[in-house]
Amino acid sequence: MKVVQFTEYGGPEVLQMVEMERPIPTGRRVLIKVEAIGVNYADTARREGHYVVPTPLPFIPGAEVAGVVSEVGEDVTSVHIGQRVVALIESGGYAEYVNVDERGVIPIPDELDFQQAVALPVQGLSAYHILKTMGRLEEGETVLIHAAAGGVGTLAVQLAKIFRAGNIIATASTKEKRALAKQLGADATIDYTKEGWKDEVLEYTNGKGVDVALEMAGGDIFHQTLDCLAPFGRLVVYGVASGQFTRMNPARLMGKNLSVIGFFLPQIMRKSELYQQSLQELLTYVQTGKLILAIGGVYPLEQAAEVHRLLQSRKTHGKLILVP
Repeated sequence: MKVVQFTEYGGPEVLQMVEMERPIPTGRRVLIKVEAIGVNYADTARREGHYVVPTPLPFIPGAEVAGVVSEVGEDVTSVHIGQRVVALIESGGYAEYVNVDERGVIPIPDELDFQQAVALPVQGLSAYHILKTMGRLEEGETVLIHAAAGGVGTLAVQLAKIFRAGNIIATASTKEKRALAKQLGADATIDYTKEGWKDEVLEYTNGKGVDVALEMAGGDIFHQTLDCLAPFGRLVVYGVASGQFTRMNPARLMGKNLSVIGFFLPQIMRKSELYQQSLQELLTYVQTGKLILAIGGVYPLEQAAEVHRLLQSRKTHGKLILVP
């Protein structure tokens, strides 16, 4: 089978297509013939050697795949050969076949195609659990969503609406991206690249601030977002896209009983009851039209390096997908 891997850390050019033996599933393992692969910022962080956990070399990136069950191990009971499925995995997705544990495999509803299904696991589960599990968003509360036109952002805006947030404030860097966030359900949109954007948030909330904030930029944006929190507000950190790490005095949290919470999706994956229930819920939202998926582009697997360049240029909208 063909796979895309890297043997050294670096830019997109380190991604190379190679031939490997097709794995044979045993026990509770399932072999999936891959039809669609989701591309994520985590893949680029892995490639650069900057991921949250170490990335061993050589490494095949790719954490979400959709396809058809090709073979099953002798102990598999939950899926069968020929079934259309989607799976969230730790690595190995940039390939024609993947060998995964059956507990990470979810059947795809008949109404959804492979590309729709693969757009959900990483960004959908992230948006869901950042808001609900970690942010503890309650009905009527105000939420601030940065990068609202991105993969997690577009889904977080819609899920906040589904979860009955009182007000959704979305930030994005361009007029077009802010229009998209508005279209998806944001009540207010703000250009976070402008000086004084924090004051706009506070003005919109009549000085109170927001109850939940989603933050993935780091640097000054982190500190300004912290200033936007209402008493008992929760700031959920799920990335450092700017590459700028920051320091914070914990005493700063005390005056308004604030919380800063970290989110790392693989920890959710290790709780199968959380993972399976929430992914099935997300698939149902898409199936019933409550959740709209934005597909930004579909590319052949051999163009993985170019797709990484596009993703890191920050000029793309929606989910980028590779197909073997």
